[in-house]
Amino acid sequence: MDDGVFRGYSAEELELQFNPRAAVPDHEAIVAAGVERAAAYREAAADATYDVAYGGHAMETLDIFRPENPEGAPVHVYIHGGFWRSRVKEDFSYVAGPMVDAGAVVAVVNYALCPDVTLDEIVRQMRACCAFLYKNPEVHGGDPDRIHVSGHSAGGHLGAMLMATDWPAYDNTLPADLIKSAVLISGIYEIAPVMDISVQEAVRLTPDMAERNSPIFMTPATKAPIAITVGGAESDEFRRQSAALADAWKGHAPVEHFELPDLNHFTVLSETANADNPLTECRLRMMGLG
Repeated sequence: MDDGVFRGYSAEELELQFNPRAAVPDHEAIVAAGVERAAAYREAAADATYDVAYGGHAMETLDIFRPENPEGAPVHVYIHGGFWRSRVKEDFSYVAGPMVDAGAVVAVVNYALCPDVTLDEIVRQMRACCAFLYKNPEVHGGDPDRIHVSGHSAGGHLGAMLMATDWPAYDNTLPADLIKSAVLISGIYEIAPVMDISVQEAVRLTPDMAERNSPIFMTPATKAPIAITVGGAESDEFRRQSAALADAWKGHAPVEHFELPDLNHFTVLSETANADNPLTECRLRMMGLG
């Protein structure tokens, strides 16, 4: 890695800017607590279906959590983070809790990981997942015309890619407004700098792949509302990229951008287990439940 490879940062500085594991010393404890919280939620879930296949790859699966009466309910798709190279849906079941309590169906989704697949393939899988949920409402019991998404970190990036998707071009049986809203949390939206940090060993981006998978160079495909959020204690680059995407997408769709004070890249997600968390409230409002 050369010095000054992106916006004048040295290689060491770039690693701290874009690799949250390097920037948050106690991240392992925060992650472990989340995994425990997720296991407890799955144990207590009243109506859930696990490992529903939405595609042919072994990792193309999702878990569905339902409210007491799912008929007509919005369907919220949650996409986990892990820099496209790590973590699984089971680590994040707890994000469903406040939304299910408010009356939403929640699908917490898996995708194949780098380096076993490319980022291009992960994006394709997420599109296939949303198409599956639209075409197979009997699987979840909710309203296929009320699909919403949120994602954290790599999931925030993937959620942005979904919002920029021309759905009829992807599949001419799908509506243009397949996704009705998105909450994008702590994502990277210009991903070229990933090629110059340690994560590249697994992600294996090429310049062309980085460009075609950078939402900052795209526009939203519909007028669906989008919230772009980030922790106030995150790195300068995570915060800058969130603001930059909001600026680039305003005028194309209703976009709101806000930072959550004092929260880092990991606590910004773990706090969403609380019903009164601003991100939870934002998700519910987007779905018409708040």
